[in-house]
Amino acid sequence: MEFIRETGYLLSALLFIIGIKYMSNPSTAIKGNFLSFIGMFIAVVCSFFYTQVHFDNIWFILFAILLGGVVGNYLANSVKFTEMPQMVSFFNGMGGLTIALIAIIEFFNNIGNRFFVISAGFSGVIGSISFVGSMLAMAKLWGFFEKAKKSSLIRIFNLIILILIIIFYVVLVLNPQQIVGISSFYLLVFLFLLGGLLGLSGVFPIGGADMPVVIALLNAFTGLAASIGGFAINNNAMIVSGTLVGASGTILTFLMAKAMNRSVFSVILGGFGVTKKEEITSKGSVQQITPEDAAVLLVYSKKVIIVPGYGMAVSNAQNEVHELEEILEKRGVEVKYAIHPVAGRMPGHMNVLLAEAKVDYSKLYEMEQINPEFRNTDVVLIVGANDIVNPAAKNNPNSPLYGMPILEVDQAENIIFMKRSLNPGFAGVENELFFNPKTRMLFGDAKETLKKLIQEIKNI
Repeated sequence: MEFIRETGYLLSALLFIIGIKYMSNPSTAIKGNFLSFIGMFIAVVCSFFYTQVHFDNIWFILFAILLGGVVGNYLANSVKFTEMPQMVSFFNGMGGLTIALIAIIEFFNNIGNRFFVISAGFSGVIGSISFVGSMLAMAKLWGFFEKAKKSSLIRIFNLIILILIIIFYVVLVLNPQQIVGISSFYLLVFLFLLGGLLGLSGVFPIGGADMPVVIALLNAFTGLAASIGGFAINNNAMIVSGTLVGASGTILTFLMAKAMNRSVFSVILGGFGVTKKEEITSKGSVQQITPEDAAVLLVYSKKVIIVPGYGMAVSNAQNEVHELEEILEKRGVEVKYAIHPVAGRMPGHMNVLLAEAKVDYSKLYEMEQINPEFRNTDVVLIVGANDIVNPAAKNNPNSPLYGMPILEVDQAENIIFMKRSLNPGFAGVENELFFNPKTRMLFGDAKETLKKLIQEIKNI
């Protein structure tokens, strides 16, 4: 039994690693996702091969697996691409909650095992932080919290909670049987509640453009909790899969922070953006353009760079963007896409949307690759992006965005900015690009406006 189980776990780990490798490229991402699914299926089946376990509740277990599969399948088929970050946060939070519950349920069976108490306590606290933090991040992405509260009092409160967690954790580890007349089980639950409180107060001040970093960081927390939890219950599948998630999430967190020229520590301390929509203070005149004039400008260009943003995702306009690209290329126009690392609401959000629209991956260029090309570009078409093209990040030391690397679209000869209104982006910072003399605003829903633009190009 043990040989079958461990062999299956080894195979599942191999499939996880191959799956992650395939997911690094949109052309093989579907295959990577399928291989990872097979790996997880094998790991779940192998979990039944524990000789010391009596499955008195086998039908309840099978029902839970079936229910989870049905719900997961429904969400995967019904969720909108604009809601993908929320779903990622939700699933990540469920992972953290699961780890915490495993630690609580298994505590009585292993209370005399100090190693279990150490690992279960640690993984449970991290899982609690991840669960509550992910749920709050999801709520912020839904827009339930319009303003991020930044206060030194919150930071002091977080520090106090962290100190309390450390104290109670040490006390629990030193004497897992009984602590000053208080059942260690209740102390464990209280410890996890403190972890949830830290997740709440820790994520609450963070808003705006820092959200992709927060999602990646919480994902790393869940992976760490799963890995440590695997040591607690001696499950190699949890150890391997949790390590993979934790490592990849940590790497992604630092990459996202680097993309914004910030440290992870500064993000945790409160973020630079707010979700509150600030009032526009006019810094000059705004020039508009009609779909007819925009079509002429695009058709008679030699090189066009498209910058997708969250506005494209909201309108579900990725297919229209791809159609525009194909029409322009048939007219002899060179078309490329500029992808900022934190465009959208989660890492890789724009890549996923454009891959879904069958955009050739070779036409997608990262910020470092595409920035030198803007100065030789006839037209930059911005489709619903905002903070990632705001010149204030370079020009205004007083701006909360200052220091964040951006797509240097202001160097192009002409800029067409597709947007519903002049409202600021997710970071709540006014965009100076609106008032650039080279910028022409094309107002309206991205999907409908692109349809008009495509039709006008066909008429030329």
